Amino acid sequence: MSPPSPQRFLTGITTTGTPHLGNFVGSIRPSVAASRLPGVQSFYFLADYHALIKCDDAARIQRSTLEIAASWLAAGLDPERVMFYRQSDIPEIPELTWLLTCVTGKGQLNRAHAYKAAVDKNETAGHDPDADVSAGLFMYPVLMGADILMFKAHKVPVGRDQIQHIEMARDMAQRFNHLYGDHFVLPEAAIEESVALLPGLDGRKMSKSYDNTIPLFTPPDQLRKLIAGIVTDSRAPGEAKEVEGSALFQIYQAFADAPETAALRQAYADGIAWGDAKQRLFERIDQEVAPMRERYHALISDPGEIESLLQAGAEKARAVATPFLRELRQAVGLRSLSTLPAVAQKSKSSKSTAPSFKQYRENDGKFYFKLLDADARLLLQSHGFDSPREAALTVSMLQKEGAAALAGLQDKLVAAPDRLAVELALQFFSSMKT
Repeated sequence: MSPPSPQRFLTGITTTGTPHLGNFVGSIRPSVAASRLPGVQSFYFLADYHALIKCDDAARIQRSTLEIAASWLAAGLDPERVMFYRQSDIPEIPELTWLLTCVTGKGQLNRAHAYKAAVDKNETAGHDPDADVSAGLFMYPVLMGADILMFKAHKVPVGRDQIQHIEMARDMAQRFNHLYGDHFVLPEAAIEESVALLPGLDGRKMSKSYDNTIPLFTPPDQLRKLIAGIVTDSRAPGEAKEVEGSALFQIYQAFADAPETAALRQAYADGIAWGDAKQRLFERIDQEVAPMRERYHALISDPGEIESLLQAGAEKARAVATPFLRELRQAVGLRSLSTLPAVAQKSKSSKSTAPSFKQYRENDGKFYFKLLDADARLLLQSHGFDSPREAALTVSMLQKEGAAALAGLQDKLVAAPDRLAVELALQFFSSMKT
């Protein structure tokens, strides 16, 4: 019996800024931890194509690529164990983006959070809804879908605000699989609830766009100064303080273990002074970051080492991506013309335009089948079966008895969208049996 296939985790960081604490607790740290789990295959990439949507400063993108790569490596990422690569070194990704673009509805992209936010901002200001909205921003979810689906990722560690993009990637995969056969894995978001959205200095989500971040490897004196600037309320020492809505407490919780968090919670109730609470936060963060800081600065001073690691990672990643894209090109019809005469001859003699049954297994562990016409249009869809044998027996009954079997199988089938088309398809199978 062959061993089970490893679970694949994939995550990326856009190369537009210096990594901050939010990046560390929400992406870098859990990703590095996941890379060490048995039975897990991990993919980590520097999302420099995504950076072009947000930033037109070429030097900033290059510098950010270096800083983010150094941050991951300093945090313990082992490039020998994982796929560690730069997005733009994988040419198969933009090609897959186009294939996915052709199966993704514009209406779906209209509902993407980033695009809607840009439109809302324009309308509030009385501008044209699409003013200064690039096609890159509009298509961002498709590129992200390609990043994920190219490597058949099962889990994608993201913040809660990114869940929509994973759901959209699932929709793209399902649509493609429906049209061209089962090629893509349906990904799932992996969220560490306590740190999914780390607050920044002003209490809003820690984000470069809000200019409220705490750089991950800032020197200790600067770290202390930034923490001192975290917004708190006006309660004096001795007054009980609320942990709910406290950015300081949420940041501390993201670094501390359960007993430490409970101790600070009690200190809030006992009226700890804000200055003392901020000192606790500084000490707890520096306790975790300080051992990584020296490694980070050594890497930053040797860009050539990082470049070599990225090139080696790209080679490994392309060994996966290139044959898979070849498979997808074949599926959609981007094929060598030398195969055309044989296909044409077969279509005349073997009724290749006949309907067909497809059996498959879903993430819920159940087994399904569907009936497709010659144009891969869905005619009939089953409910889930507990075993592949049950599904196969039902298919066999439909093939032997044709439309006459439908009445006795209503509880196992989803209602047919076009009953006449279903009956004609099943009539074909039953005629082949006689």
